[in-house]
Amino acid sequence: MTDGGDDRPVRKPPRKVTSAYLQRAALAYLERYASSAENLRRVLRRKVDKRCRLRNEDPAEFHELIDEVVAKSLRSGLIDDTRYAQARIATLRRRGGSARAIQAKLSAKGVDRATIAEALEGEEGDEEQAARAFARRRRLGPFRPGERAPHRDKDLAALARAGFRFDVARKIIDAEEDET
Repeated sequence: MTDGGDDRPVRKPPRKVTSAYLQRAALAYLERYASSAENLRRVLRRKVDKRCRLRNEDPAEFHELIDEVVAKSLRSGLIDDTRYAQARIATLRRRGGSARAIQAKLSAKGVDRATIAEALEGEEGDEEQAARAFARRRRLGPFRPGERAPHRDKDLAALARAGFRFDVARKIIDAEEDET
């Protein structure tokens, strides 16, 4: 079946958005990815927006259904912002993430500031370890092959752009190889 003189087949519009559809979509997403409540809400809204656009419907009428699915996921323990924040912090710290970079990433995922602050509390000693991991991964300072001195300012700048304080960056960049 084609549309007029066009060779493209006519596609049936997708099925109507239902609570069951949203629940299945949420479970499918949460099987693959850890998520915050707000991030799950955004994912479901994008799915509803796309489906409504294809059906010429108003997506606003389904926002209440989305909120119900997110609330149900919270009640059942499928999503937990505190647990999500702690897991992401541990992962990002191992990769060399600074506290500022971690706060920005978690905020972008919809985790509120209080939860982020609570999860980062007591992590201050890890800032140096994270800076060291970042320097090792990027081959900065003591991890740079060859002469280090001409690249010192660039290495400091790279750590600063990554969100590390100047005193931490200087300590890592000026460290000797055997100190790391």
